[in-house]
Amino acid sequence: MKVLVKHDVETGGRKDEAGNVVPAHFIKTILASCEGKIIFEAELGPAVSKDPFLSFSFKNGKKGDMVSVTWVDNKDHSRMDETKIR
Repeated sequence: MKVLVKHDVETGGRKDEAGNVVPAHFIKTILASCEGKIIFEAELGPAVSKDPFLSFSFKNGKKGDMVSVTWVDNKDHSRMDETKIR
């Protein structure tokens, strides 16, 4: 499975043009499930790049099974996407 997470990650260590620290904004957790069973779970942090790309494999997925991926960031924003195995 390959997942591209669209997120403008900020580490909290960068300064803007005025010299002010840009607050940290990063993905905390990402969870993938297949037909309701967790197949991948990770805790991330500010060291992960902007728009991270993840790749993992899992067993017992069948054609037509629904896979969902959910992430939550440190500002409690979240997103969930779903697709069927082809």
